[in-house]
Amino acid sequence: MIRVCVVDDQTIVRHGIRGLLELSPEVTVVGEAGDGDEALAVIEQCPPDVLLLDLRMPGRDGIATLRELRARGSSLPTLVLTTFDDDELVLSALRAGAHGYLLKDVTLDQLIGAIRVLAEGGTLVQPALTDRLVRAAGDLPPQQEIDDLPPPQPLTTRELEILRLLAGGYANREIAAALHLAEGTVKNHVSSLLMKLGVRDRTRAVLRALQHGLLTGPGSARPPAAGS
Repeated sequence: MIRVCVVDDQTIVRHGIRGLLELSPEVTVVGEAGDGDEALAVIEQCPPDVLLLDLRMPGRDGIATLRELRARGSSLPTLVLTTFDDDELVLSALRAGAHGYLLKDVTLDQLIGAIRVLAEGGTLVQPALTDRLVRAAGDLPPQQEIDDLPPPQPLTTRELEILRLLAGGYANREIAAALHLAEGTVKNHVSSLLMKLGVRDRTRAVLRALQHGLLTGPGSARPPAAGS
């Protein structure tokens, strides 16, 4: 059973999410909160396996809550629930430590699936945002160029974490600050993951990751075999 805490300032939304989650035999809701301060207290009293977090809240908002969790040394898997127009907030959330995001109009099956991925140690970046970021970068390679590449080599957990931030559009310096690493260390990881993915730049790396499900599966998962 996956223990979940739901954080949303809108009571009807929060209760609605809880009601839906309680329809699943896989999930139990162990706490609710209407803002970040309340969420931190609930998490301390009854630690969940996954935190469902709204971003726009009065007082301590979702980003500030993520930063406080990180400051406390917590790596609690956090799934941001947001709206379609919150791209910038989602990017900030990824940098602050969120493990994934979903739009609030997802189905129950999609929500349960995302909770399961995070509970298993994975990350989930919804393709809608990633695709817009990649296209905004311009100079997209032909899809055939990506399809014709050999299967990628397995990535380490750290490389997958950096890949997730690359998909968020962050530069090496920003990734280093977010993960508390030296910029040179990030550069080495980026070079390694580009080599393992068989691509020469970040845009192709993100497209390759989407093709092989590396942004939606468990953090330690190996890429699928060729033809899968």
